[in-house]
Amino acid sequence: MFVFRSRSGKAIKLLVYDGQGFWLATKRLSAGRFRHWPTSADAASRQLLAHEFTALIWGGNPERAQAAPMWRRIPIDPPVARPS
Repeated sequence: MFVFRSRSGKAIKLLVYDGQGFWLATKRLSAGRFRHWPTSADAASRQLLAHEFTALIWGGNPERAQAAPMWRRIPIDPPVARPS
Protein backbone atom coordinates (compact mmCIF):
# COMPACT_ATOMS: atom_id res chain seq x y z
CA MET A 1 0.00 0.00 0.00
CA PHE A 2 1.26 3.45 -0.85
CA VAL A 3 -0.15 6.51 0.93
CA PHE A 4 0.13 10.00 -0.53
CA ARG A 5 -0.90 13.30 1.05
CA SER A 6 -2.14 16.23 -1.00
CA ARG A 7 -0.16 19.48 -0.93
CA SER A 8 -2.93 21.22 0.95
CA GLY A 9 -2.97 18.41 3.53
CA LYS A 10 -6.75 18.00 3.34
CA ALA A 11 -6.69 14.61 1.61
CA ILE A 12 -4.70 11.40 1.42
CA LYS A 13 -4.80 8.81 -1.34
CA LEU A 14 -4.14 5.10 -1.01
CA LEU A 15 -2.78 3.05 -3.90
CA VAL A 16 -3.05 -0.70 -3.37
CA TYR A 17 -2.30 -3.71 -5.55
CA ASP A 18 -4.53 -6.68 -4.63
CA GLY A 19 -3.10 -9.33 -6.95
CA GLN A 20 -5.50 -8.63 -9.81
CA GLY A 21 -5.00 -4.92 -10.25
CA PHE A 22 -4.65 -1.58 -8.56
CA TRP A 23 -7.31 0.31 -6.64
CA LEU A 24 -7.22 3.89 -5.49
CA ALA A 25 -9.01 5.28 -2.46
CA THR A 26 -9.20 8.86 -1.23
CA LYS A 27 -9.92 10.17 2.25
CA ARG A 28 -10.67 13.87 2.48
CA LEU A 29 -11.20 15.67 5.77
CA SER A 30 -14.21 17.99 5.87
CA ALA A 31 -12.47 20.13 8.50
CA GLY A 32 -8.80 20.40 9.35
CA ARG A 33 -5.75 18.86 7.74
CA PHE A 34 -3.55 15.81 7.98
CA ARG A 35 -0.92 17.89 9.74
CA HIS A 36 0.97 15.10 11.48
CA TRP A 37 2.13 13.30 8.37
CA PRO A 38 4.64 13.40 6.81
CA THR A 39 6.73 14.68 9.70
CA SER A 40 9.06 16.76 7.53
CA ALA A 41 8.87 18.35 4.11
CA ASP A 42 12.00 16.56 2.88
CA ALA A 43 10.89 13.06 3.96
CA ALA A 44 10.69 11.05 0.74
CA SER A 45 9.12 7.95 2.26
CA ARG A 46 8.31 6.27 5.53
CA GLN A 47 6.87 2.92 6.55
CA LEU A 48 3.75 2.91 8.70
CA LEU A 49 2.61 0.08 10.93
CA ALA A 50 -1.06 -0.91 10.86
CA HIS A 51 -1.93 0.94 14.08
CA GLU A 52 -0.08 4.06 12.85
CA PHE A 53 -2.01 3.94 9.57
CA THR A 54 -5.30 3.69 11.47
CA ALA A 55 -4.38 6.75 13.53
CA LEU A 56 -3.48 8.64 10.34
CA ILE A 57 -6.79 7.79 8.63
CA TRP A 58 -8.69 9.18 11.64
CA GLY A 59 -6.71 12.42 11.52
CA GLY A 60 -4.43 11.59 14.43
CA ASN A 61 -0.70 11.58 14.89
CA PRO A 62 0.79 8.23 13.80
CA GLU A 63 3.93 8.97 15.83
CA ARG A 64 1.90 8.90 19.04
CA ALA A 65 -0.22 5.84 18.22
CA GLN A 66 0.21 3.09 20.78
CA ALA A 67 -0.29 -0.62 20.33
CA ALA A 68 0.93 -3.91 21.70
CA PRO A 69 4.44 -4.97 20.64
CA MET A 70 4.59 -6.44 17.15
CA TRP A 71 6.45 -9.53 18.35
CA ARG A 72 7.16 -11.10 21.67
CA ARG A 73 8.64 -14.41 22.70
CA ILE A 74 6.12 -16.91 24.05
CA PRO A 75 7.61 -19.37 26.51
CA ILE A 76 7.09 -22.99 25.56
CA ASP A 77 6.54 -25.39 28.43
CA PRO A 78 8.41 -28.68 28.17
CA PRO A 79 6.20 -31.65 27.28
CA VAL A 80 4.72 -33.44 30.24
CA ALA A 81 5.43 -37.19 30.44
CA ARG A 82 2.20 -39.16 30.58
CA PRO A 83 2.03 -42.57 32.21
CA SER A 84 1.48 -45.41 29.75
